Amino acid sequence: MTGSLDSDPVAQLKALALRQHGVVSRSQMLGVGLSGHWIDRHLKKGWLELVHRGVYRVGPVVAPHQREMAALLACGAGAVLSHRSAAALWEIVPHPGARVPVAVSTTRNLRSRSSGIRIYRFRSLGRDEVTSLGGLQLTTPARTLLDLSGTLPSRDLEQAVARADRRRLLHRSRLELLLARYPRRPGRSRIRTVLASMDGPILTRSEAEERFISLIRKVGLPLPQTNVLVNGFEVDALWQEERLIAEIDGFAFHSTRVVFEKDRHRDGVLTAAGYRVLRITWRQLTEESETLLVQLAQALIISRGP
Repeated sequence: MTGSLDSDPVAQLKALALRQHGVVSRSQMLGVGLSGHWIDRHLKKGWLELVHRGVYRVGPVVAPHQREMAALLACGAGAVLSHRSAAALWEIVPHPGARVPVAVSTTRNLRSRSSGIRIYRFRSLGRDEVTSLGGLQLTTPARTLLDLSGTLPSRDLEQAVARADRRRLLHRSRLELLLARYPRRPGRSRIRTVLASMDGPILTRSEAEERFISLIRKVGLPLPQTNVLVNGFEVDALWQEERLIAEIDGFAFHSTRVVFEKDRHRDGVLTAAGYRVLRITWRQLTEESETLLVQLAQALIISRGP
């Protein structure tokens, strides 16, 4: 039929852009019948905008996941979003922001052609390690957590595991399968430590702090300042007048030796500066809240003095 979508290259281009978060590749435009001259002319007009080499934004609207789609198109067949970029799509880490390169994994020998893309090259990516979400190819939650274990700081890793658990994305059997498949992967022992520590509820930092503040409000104790800097350290809760600090260890990774030693060094510095540090565990928050509140009230009274 005359004027149908199949016979109109521009209409096909627009439909393709809608499916691909507003971006298309040069090869795709040539594939629907548009010429190189047409592409160059519309690039000059501003209707097309170059994002990466051979990848263009169609129209002025920036779609939510346009950067991720553009990175996949730039890296070609077999590329998948991974690491922080995949984790952000699974909502197990905060979105890294436009200044952070999009993380892409591939088995091809590619070099990044853009400062906006961070390429990770692997010998293999199993079919069970890759999936799609919102039209984007990305690593599965299990593979994403394995990748994060080799790149994230300890506290960020435990938060990612906690969020995955809350979102029912943490499938231990699948993660254990990958750990056995890749016995030499960086971070393997760290993710095992997190999993081994999960003998009870794991709280993200925000969840632990929210629960803590809710308990304080419930009994009418003075509210602290939260997430403030004291002597160069960010503390979870501070009663400045009483010089009392509460650190909420509502996370899995605090059982490791390295983090334990860092926490004790931190406590020592704060104590030397005249602060009293009270450490609160997830078990106290979830199972022993009444005892915790009594201890906190006593600590506030003692800190105030006569």
